[in-house]
Amino acid sequence: MKCFFPVLCIVMVLLGAGCKDKIKPGPEDVKRQAVTGVTIAKIPLTRVDSYYETSGTVKAKATSIIASRVMGTVKTVQVKEGDRVKAGDLLLTLDDRDMTQRVAAAEAGFKEALMAREAARHSKALADITYQRYKNLHGEKVVTGQEMDQVETRKKIAGLEYKRSGEAVSRSKALLAEANVYLGFTRIRAPQSGIVTEKRIDAGSMAGPGMPLMTIEDTSRFRVEAPVDERLSGSLRTGTPAYVDVAVTGRRLTGNISEIVPAVNPVSRTFLVKIDIDDQLLKPGLYGKVFIPEGTRETLLVPRAAIVEKGRLTGVYVVDDRGVIVYHLIRAGKSYGGRVEVLSGLKAGDAVIIGGVEKAVDGGVVRRREPVKDSNRME
Repeated sequence: MKCFFPVLCIVMVLLGAGCKDKIKPGPEDVKRQAVTGVTIAKIPLTRVDSYYETSGTVKAKATSIIASRVMGTVKTVQVKEGDRVKAGDLLLTLDDRDMTQRVAAAEAGFKEALMAREAARHSKALADITYQRYKNLHGEKVVTGQEMDQVETRKKIAGLEYKRSGEAVSRSKALLAEANVYLGFTRIRAPQSGIVTEKRIDAGSMAGPGMPLMTIEDTSRFRVEAPVDERLSGSLRTGTPAYVDVAVTGRRLTGNISEIVPAVNPVSRTFLVKIDIDDQLLKPGLYGKVFIPEGTRETLLVPRAAIVEKGRLTGVYVVDDRGVIVYHLIRAGKSYGGRVEVLSGLKAGDAVIIGGVEKAVDGGVVRRREPVKDSNRME
């Protein structure tokens, strides 16, 4: 009995070892589905242009806020929102009765000054003639020196009166011009060509100095205003090219940075750049995605046809050294033409199925493979 138990234990250990070898077969024993008709390419690192991306808003390059210079009741409004106007077109008129009276008073004062200057001119001419006569008589010892002094003084006074009348004419002329300018303020005209995008007042309302009445935007030129991270504050320059994708038009537009606002917003840690865009199809307020060149970098790019989506999963089929196909989940990045950037899930040199992906089977094996190609040469 003492020898029975050790012998039994040895037999059980041997049986267990034999069973273990049968339950766990090696990789060579797994039967895999054969896959043919696929194209495989190795994915190398590719140098691509690097861009800083941000969002921007399309705005008119010139926006005029129309306001009144004088107080008055609005008599007529000649335009409405959406109307296109030219520089100098009449937008609205104000009650001009008081301004008309000011102009009439200034005109009367100007005429009076002209008559006063004419009278002073005659007086000066008479004083000059009288002085010359007395001077001749004084030379002949006919008049006394005191009489000569009196005539000379009257001559000087007449000259000063004539000069003063000339200054009065200039002053009254300026007052008349000022009155006409203020009368012109009652007829408000467009300072530039564009579209009326906002109207804030109607006929019968009271307009005051500095009160915004309407807005005109010059739609012949546009700019995109976009916030940029503060880390680029020292590297951007005016004239730097930039690209704007406008979703509504479905086109990529090229422009240049025309203005950089150096102040950094302490909340968003961004500063504002303005990009001039020449495109007549744009409209103020449109959304645009802005791309500003930052240089170049290396990344992995796979053909778009190689990407396989399974529900919410995105991946590619990778072929290992034994020809086994494995579905690798990836995180896709930006698109570069017909190729897509792979941010994670692949490494340089991985062999990826780029053609015939519909025939690929996860876990299958490629029995008859095409020669491995360079994905960069596939483009």
